[in-house]
Amino acid sequence: MQPLRLKIALDMMGGDHGPQSTIPAAIEALCEFPHVDLVLCGDSEILTYELEQAGYLNHPQLSVQHASQTVLMTDKPSVALRNKRQSSMRVALDLVEQNKVAACVSAGNTGALIAMAHFVLKMLNGVERPALISSLPSTVGSPVFMLDLGATVNCDSDTLFQFAVMGAVMAEEVEGISRPKVALLNMGEEEIKGSDQIKRTSLLLSECADINYIGYIEGNDIFSGKADVIVCDGFVGNVALKTCEGVAKLILKRLETALKNSMSAQLFGWLIKPFLKSMSLGVNPDQYNGASLIGLRGIVVKSHGNATKEAFLSAIRQAVREVERQVPVKIKDRLEHVLIDKA
Repeated sequence: MQPLRLKIALDMMGGDHGPQSTIPAAIEALCEFPHVDLVLCGDSEILTYELEQAGYLNHPQLSVQHASQTVLMTDKPSVALRNKRQSSMRVALDLVEQNKVAACVSAGNTGALIAMAHFVLKMLNGVERPALISSLPSTVGSPVFMLDLGATVNCDSDTLFQFAVMGAVMAEEVEGISRPKVALLNMGEEEIKGSDQIKRTSLLLSECADINYIGYIEGNDIFSGKADVIVCDGFVGNVALKTCEGVAKLILKRLETALKNSMSAQLFGWLIKPFLKSMSLGVNPDQYNGASLIGLRGIVVKSHGNATKEAFLSAIRQAVREVERQVPVKIKDRLEHVLIDKA
C-alpha cells in the first residue's frame, strides 16, 4: 500500500546559511520521501537559480512560494511579528494555517518562529504555552525526549504538567515507546529538593494515571535511559541542551587532538577510525536536530540556526514523522482525556 502524499513547507531563507543548506537538504529529502511534496518558501529568484544549477528546477515534488522578506537572526520577535509578514518564515506558517501544507520547517530565528507560530496557528485547547521538544541520544540506544528547550522560560506547575502530557504523546507516537517513563529534571532525587513549582508538578503527575511518572531525575542522568521523557522549564532545558552539545564537541575534539600527537597514536587512530565515526554520529547534534514546537494547532519543526544540510534534513524527517502520526490530534485527544479525569 502506497503512503498518502504529504506536503510540507520549508523556510528556505532562515538560519545562518539559508539556501546553501536548505536547498541540498530539500533535494536529498525528495529521494528519501517520494510521497512528500515540498513547498520552498523564499526569494523566488534566488531559489529558482539554485534549483536550476542543481538540475531540480522542474521537479514534480517541488514548488516555490515567493516571499519578499527574510527574518534575520538578529530581529526581535515582536518586530518580526509586526513587520515581516511577507517573510519566508511567515509565508510557511500561513500555509500551515490555511491547510495547504501539513507542517512547516525552519532554521530561522527561534524567538520569531515561536512568536509567529503562536500568533498564526494558535494553541490547542487546554494548552497554555508552547514547548520545544527534541529527542536526544541515550546509553540504552532508544532516544530520550526533553522539553521545554527554550519556548517558555517561566513555567507554573500546570504548564509543566501539560508539557509532561505532550512529551509522553511525542514519545509514544514518534518513537513507539509504550507507556514512556516521564521524569522531572531537578537538582536532586529527594522529594524535599526543588522549587515549589517542581514539587506541585510532581504531585499532579503522581496523581495522573495516564502518565507513567517515575519522579525526579538529575542532570547527570539525562542520557542514562532512566527516563523516556524529561520535563523542565525553557530556561533550564535550553542551558542543559547547549551544555551537553558543547561537552560532546569538546570530547571529540580532545580525542582527535590526542590521536595526532604521535605516529603510534595516528596508527591506532586509523585502526579505530570506523568506531570514532560511529561514535561521532551518535553524539552529533545534527543527527538529533529538529526541535518540535508542540501545543500548537499545527506542526512546526525548528532546526538549528547554523544548520548544515544534514541537520536541516533531519528536521524534515522529524516533520514527516509527526505528520504521519498526526501528533497534534493525538496531543489534543490525550489532553482532553486527562483534563476530564482531573475534573
